[in-house]
Amino acid sequence: MNELIISIFMLLAGLGVLMTGMKMLSEGLERSAGTSMRKLFGKISNNRFASIGVGAVATVLVNSSAATTVMVIGFVNAGLMSLLQATAIIMGANIGTTLTGVIIALSGFSLSTYMAVLAFAGVVLSMASKNDKIKKIGSAITGLGLMFVGLSFMSDAFKSQIIASALESIFLKVDFPLVLILIGIVCTALFQSSAAMTAIVVTMSGAGIIPLSSALFVILGTNIGTCVTAILASFGASTNAKRTAMIHLLFNAIGTVFFTVLIWIFRSQAVWILERLSNNPQMRVALFHVIFNVFTTAMLVPFMKPLTRLATLLVREKEGDDSALKMYYIDDRILQTPVIAVAQVTKEVAHMGVMAQKNLDRGFNAIAERSLAEREKIMQQEEKIDFVNKGVARYLIKTSSLNLSRSDEKIVGALHHVISDIERIGDHAENFLEEAEEMNENGVTFSDDAMDELKNMYAKVRFMFERSLHVFENRDENGLAEISALESEVDMLKRVLGNNHIMRLNSGNCSVECGTHFYAIISALERVADHLTNIAFSIKSPSGSQLEAMEKIAREHAKKRHGANKAENNP
Repeated sequence: MNELIISIFMLLAGLGVLMTGMKMLSEGLERSAGTSMRKLFGKISNNRFASIGVGAVATVLVNSSAATTVMVIGFVNAGLMSLLQATAIIMGANIGTTLTGVIIALSGFSLSTYMAVLAFAGVVLSMASKNDKIKKIGSAITGLGLMFVGLSFMSDAFKSQIIASALESIFLKVDFPLVLILIGIVCTALFQSSAAMTAIVVTMSGAGIIPLSSALFVILGTNIGTCVTAILASFGASTNAKRTAMIHLLFNAIGTVFFTVLIWIFRSQAVWILERLSNNPQMRVALFHVIFNVFTTAMLVPFMKPLTRLATLLVREKEGDDSALKMYYIDDRILQTPVIAVAQVTKEVAHMGVMAQKNLDRGFNAIAERSLAEREKIMQQEEKIDFVNKGVARYLIKTSSLNLSRSDEKIVGALHHVISDIERIGDHAENFLEEAEEMNENGVTFSDDAMDELKNMYAKVRFMFERSLHVFENRDENGLAEISALESEVDMLKRVLGNNHIMRLNSGNCSVECGTHFYAIISALERVADHLTNIAFSIKSPSGSQLEAMEKIAREHAKKRHGANKAENNP
């Protein structure tokens, strides 16, 4: 009895260590390849083969097809990806996830002891290095090593005669393919990880507990069970996001049905082929997983459009599915992949900036054209900006709690300040509208000279707006000097325009009432320029401080010069 309890604890401990190792490997790879991940998803196109490649590589980096699929559901829900693109990426994700099975199968080649040393090597690398990227690589190596430690524990647990005999007896009696598939579905759904279930099957196969002919059907079941995570993630999402989860299910279900029929009829032949491919029992199971996903993808690639149409028929559009107030680039499902979440929230903030820019145009035009025709549009846009501001703030708080790299932590910290600056710019559009309304009510008009000066100053601020957003979106440090110069020009314009207006007042060309509105407008434009400067300089200083950013840039340049001089002196 004691032997049974110890073996069960070893099995559970091994599974826990395995899943912890997988998580560490995933986070380490993901964080070390952060920039590459962002570029990877930036290359998504309508080319189905390129998108399949993106899905495969992304899944290798996050070490989970379920995580990739959930992320894709988030992209579709945010309207960033078409259903056809999502289908191709999901197909690629199913291929990418087979690498985990192959890695797990390596435990059958007596490499576990050597691979387990990687856990120690990874810890040493993480602790000894001060380089952030090397620390992440060390974390990934630790995770890989822990995976083999977990597999070793599980293998030892299955050596227990009591457990081995009991499981052998079960699988000899439960030899019906549909029951075996059901076991794979249920266990994978409970673990929320096809890789974990694959590891159990691979380990049992290596221990001789489950015959290969039965293991194949359990593996088929894991491919359907992994869809549960995506289906749960689609709850509360848009119709297209639900269709994406349906496509994932259809893909795996069609492949499973096809292979079930094929293997059921040619069971002994399938086993014979796999035995010829490898002498190792574990690797046979892993190879079957690879064959299943590659063949299913190749079989369904020509039918991607019919597959999306079928998903569209099965998941109907609901009335009122679209809301006027919505986020454009972010979705909580994307939080599963922090590097992508940071990239997406940055896009959302940039889009918020564009919204504020357009609304500022409307507000100023209300003054320049003495027209309140766009009053409703200004108010509606201001409501949208406030909605996005609150949504982004909540998202940033959630993102801050994730396992971020140092560079991403700084970006998230800076974005809190940026959305505040954009929201205040948005308020100025509303203030311009109020100025226009008050001037219309009191019959106040600017002279031609005054209006020309205001238009000139606004044109300068408008140009600065475009340049600031460009610097922010592209993290273009070279553009910071231009932003600083533009802010100085706007400050100078405010002083010049203020003096000119005093001269007009003294000469009787403008009324006191005009002066009040004129000063309010040029002061508002000067404050908008300040906010724009903060937005641009946020790429170097979280608070948007010019001084802090310039000092940082100077230190970086000095460090580079020192490195270059050192290299010259020590060829």
